[in-house]
Amino acid sequence: MFGLGSFFSSDMAIDLGTANTLVYVKGKGVILNEPSVVAYQVKNGQKKALAFGVDAKMMLGRTPGSIQAIRPMRDGVIADFDVAEEMIKHFIRKVHKRSTFSKPKIIVCVPHGATPVEKRAIRQSVLSAGARRAGLIAEPIAAAIGAGMPITDPTGSMVVDIGGGTTEVAVLSLADIVYARSVRMGGDRMDEAIISYLRRQHNLLVGEATAERIKKTIGTARMPDDGKGSVMSIRGRDLLNGVPKETEISQAQVAEALSETVQQICDGVMTALEVTPPDLAADIVDRGVMLTGGGALLGELDLELRQKTGLAVSVADESLNCVAIGTGKALEYEKQLAHVIDYDS
Repeated sequence: MFGLGSFFSSDMAIDLGTANTLVYVKGKGVILNEPSVVAYQVKNGQKKALAFGVDAKMMLGRTPGSIQAIRPMRDGVIADFDVAEEMIKHFIRKVHKRSTFSKPKIIVCVPHGATPVEKRAIRQSVLSAGARRAGLIAEPIAAAIGAGMPITDPTGSMVVDIGGGTTEVAVLSLADIVYARSVRMGGDRMDEAIISYLRRQHNLLVGEATAERIKKTIGTARMPDDGKGSVMSIRGRDLLNGVPKETEISQAQVAEALSETVQQICDGVMTALEVTPPDLAADIVDRGVMLTGGGALLGELDLELRQKTGLAVSVADESLNCVAIGTGKALEYEKQLAHVIDYDS
């Protein structure tokens, strides 16, 4: 997989997500996809990284007092600068499998709503991790490119990218953003909604890993036709007497737990349509809306959005990888897309 070719081009694109980090190497495609989690130990006031990615995620919520497993990204931007830098370094090394390589040029996607300070933090982390140059590209543009949308045409396209920390709703035309709104709400909020629903309705406390499993297994945006849908067994701690307890949760309950989050996504789409220039809005009515990101895989979300907006809504192929693929294509076709990549130099 890492042949001689890697000596000639080490340039890469990184989708630095709240939930997962994906690395795309020029000419090879996406070759790394790991959770954005780092486990570290604090010794004499110094943080020492112990595990990254998949290994660290297994420790979430299960660590002893001396070890912490955290997500250095929150809402699509860096929350813990030092830990994020270590994580980026680790993933770059893992991709190259050698300690000495020519400094790569790296393009990273950032949420449209990221502040200049947040953008600077991401750029600085990537440069400190060993990049020759660090370019930034707006997440909605990367998602649209990765989904194969014809964004360079003079017609309107709408993309809704539902990531772990943010949902980006954007209208694009001529390879640039006409309107975009970044809502700090995504897959993580769905997990939190499930946790608080179980606490309220069942007096049951479950961890993030269990909530994520519920969402992926029976998560749905619509109430099932029979009013119940599939069920699954879950275990957690009974808040009334403090002992472990097993119970069942149905699809209808999950739909109820997620209703507010789904409504926020619908509202974001409707707001975007209201402020889009009429000619571009007409194009969107013709072409429909494209859903990308991990959150797009929530059961029947496309149908719910279709019902509430009256638009054709489709889920992108490889929706999980769209942003990474789009960022990678920006790297491959840099000349044509130069105006959407910000090198700040």
